Amino acid sequence: MYAILNKYLFQHKSISIPGLGTILLETLPAKPDTGSRTMIPPVYYFRFDKYFDSPDKDFFSYLAARQQIPEYEALRQYNEFAFRLRDQINHLQEAVWEGVGSLRKDGEGNILFDSILENPFFLQPVPAEKLVRADAHHKLLVGDQERTSDEMSKWFAEEPVHGNRLWWLVALITGIAAALIILFHFSSHGWKVDSTGNQQQVQLNK
Repeated sequence: MYAILNKYLFQHKSISIPGLGTILLETLPAKPDTGSRTMIPPVYYFRFDKYFDSPDKDFFSYLAARQQIPEYEALRQYNEFAFRLRDQINHLQEAVWEGVGSLRKDGEGNILFDSILENPFFLQPVPAEKLVRADAHHKLLVGDQERTSDEMSKWFAEEPVHGNRLWWLVALITGIAAALIILFHFSSHGWKVDSTGNQQQVQLNK
C-alpha cells in the first residue's frame, strides 16, 4: 500500500488521510550562495496540514486502477488503512509512513509530523559565478520610455559635475554677491566718487 500511496503523493504533491489530515510535498527553489560561489539545489520536504482530511475523488480511481480492483473496494481498503494509522498513533504514540515520515501525538493530543525526505543524490550544489559583461547590451524601461543600456551609460556619464569644474561656479556666485554689495552702497550714499570714502564728520574740541 505504501508504495502506491507514495507514487500518488509524488505525482500529485499531496495525499489526504481521513480523520488525520493531509501530507503535502513542497519545494524550496534553487538559490545562489555568493559565499561559496555555488548554486544551491531545490529542497523538497513534506508538510502536514491537520485541517483538511478529505481525499479527492480522483484518488480512489487511482488506487483502483493501480490495484486493478473496483473503486468501492479501493475506498474500503484505504479507509481501513487510515483507521489502522490512527489506531497506531493513539496506542503506540507513533506511526511510521514508509519513505515519508512519522506521525505522533503530543501531550495535548495534537498530531505532529516528522519528515524523513532527503534530496536525491543528483541534486547537489554546482559551481556558479556571476558574470559581468562590460559590453552587454540590453533594454531598460525608464519611466514610460524604453532605453538601451548604452544610452543610459552615456547619460549618467555626462550628468555629474566633477570637482575640478566647480571653480567657475564659486567665482560666479562670489562676483554676484560683490556686485550686489556695491550697488547697495551707492544707492544708499549717492552715485558720487566721494561716496566711496568715509563721510562721517568728526568735531575737534578747541
